[in-house]
Amino acid sequence: MPARFDASDCPVPAWLPEGHSQTIVGARWGSHLRVSFQRERVDTPDGDFLDFDWATPGNQPVAALAAQDAEARKALVLFHGLEGSSASPYAQSIAHHFRARGWVVVVPHFRGCSGTPNRLPRAYHSGDSGDVEFMLSTARARLPRAAWYAAGVSLGGNALAKYLGESGAQAGWLAACAAVSAPLDLTAGGHNLGRGLVNREIYTRMFMRTLRNKVLDKARRFPAIIDVMRVAESRDLYEFDDAYTAPVHGFAGVADYWTRASALPWLPGIAVPTLLLNARNDPFLPGAVLPGVHQASDQVLLHQPARGGHAVFPAGRLRPHLNWLPRRLERFFTTRQ
Repeated sequence: MPARFDASDCPVPAWLPEGHSQTIVGARWGSHLRVSFQRERVDTPDGDFLDFDWATPGNQPVAALAAQDAEARKALVLFHGLEGSSASPYAQSIAHHFRARGWVVVVPHFRGCSGTPNRLPRAYHSGDSGDVEFMLSTARARLPRAAWYAAGVSLGGNALAKYLGESGAQAGWLAACAAVSAPLDLTAGGHNLGRGLVNREIYTRMFMRTLRNKVLDKARRFPAIIDVMRVAESRDLYEFDDAYTAPVHGFAGVADYWTRASALPWLPGIAVPTLLLNARNDPFLPGAVLPGVHQASDQVLLHQPARGGHAVFPAGRLRPHLNWLPRRLERFFTTRQ
């Protein structure tokens, strides 16, 4: 059976005519309510750590919730995007929306994204199923009686979708999942971010500034492992991933990394009800390479609105708000539609 398809649109403001304006204005000026988190640091089996930010009803400690009768409680693991965190606008709007409805929300930070450098030469990447599994199992262990859901945005969406496809029925303890603006074809997305004035001068420059700085700091601690000159001279994600991400994380090069870490080939293996939400005007991933219904399992709903840009999906008339995306996630989680 093929996947289901939804083409209904996101009601973006009329004065935001295309994907770049919807992405940039939505991320920088989209209105959203904010939520505070409680941080938990968890050591990993390889000697590193991950920071989990928890948002709970009434700001109760997670341990206190676990001691209660929580059979009917719903909980959401939210994976952030490239260089994102629990402070990212989409994470704030989603976490506030679900916590206000009685859910527990946890944002596990990929290595080095919580504001504190991680301990190892490695960092994180788009297809790190091992860390995704560790994050999910850690969250589940804190509230084992809750009904668990998962969502990922951008890089986090690709990593989650790949994990779900690889895991198949073993991920069946998750009630439903969603991947938002996921670059499911990393090769197409990576090359696309290197083309065009806005992609190169705004998005790529923004990512490269923080990525380079983090890795150059690592190089001072691990001088024999990281090629400092290649990282310092990298101008885009292709060159950065070829100089650092691929070799440090066990890939032969950027082409091998982008191919093996892409979620697209794994979509037929998804056995959990999953929403794949991608705007067709997303400047990070060309609409022409978005999956069709025969490229994913019958557990998948492909929602591909014509508008929405990348990650935030601004809605409204005058000042855009970021309420549409969390409402869309809630609708899928509760109705599978």
